[in-house]
Amino acid sequence: MDKTISTVAEAVADIPDGAQVMIGGFGGSGAPIELIHALIDRFRATGSPKNLTVINNNAGNGYIGIAAMIKAGMVKKMICSFPRSSNAEAFNEKYLAGEIELELVPQGTLAERIRAAGAGIPAFYTPTSFGTELAEGKPTEEFDGKMYVRERWLKADFALIKGQQGDTVGNMTYRMAARNFNPLMAMAAAKTIAQVSELGEPGSIDPQQVITPGIFVDAIVEVAQPQQEEVLVRTGVVY
Repeated sequence: MDKTISTVAEAVADIPDGAQVMIGGFGGSGAPIELIHALIDRFRATGSPKNLTVINNNAGNGYIGIAAMIKAGMVKKMICSFPRSSNAEAFNEKYLAGEIELELVPQGTLAERIRAAGAGIPAFYTPTSFGTELAEGKPTEEFDGKMYVRERWLKADFALIKGQQGDTVGNMTYRMAARNFNPLMAMAAAKTIAQVSELGEPGSIDPQQVITPGIFVDAIVEVAQPQQEEVLVRTGVVY
């Protein structure tokens, strides 16, 4: 039952070429920077993993985190809601050069597609995007006089998430706004890898405070002083 991993490098060692990877975070809030950078380090050392499909709310900022993955050429496709944030130079460059694909998904639909996968719901209907390019080719149906678009669940091979407290069996809590896509992604991936700021023994977290139960976490690693995306971008760090 002990799911602890010693290092972030070891935690991401099994992610293969072509994997579909969910990465938690809402901008920099709850973004698992250390796990992402460990994956980049592995790519620079071995050339793998590459041709990844990355699922996140945006396409990264500056040249750290997801943006650094894109800049390095690891990402074949982004599935996200906001690809063009204020510091999305890495994505913009690759997209305009035809070197990365984009699947644009409205934010609420993105969250629900991920939640549906975790709940075992293969499809659902939403009015969002009806009559737009985003609905082209998708089934539609009328309910109570209103048109809805059918959207499919969104699964992943791996999820990289970030929490505040964790225990050795994978139970987790989150700090404030870091409780965004992280809990949903933990449920929607075949394998969930988590970094937490504080790692304790089973029972160290009040059961009523657990947000992500350990059943949804496959590997957990302690990163006592995690870096914050916005601080790295603001100070001009290039990873």
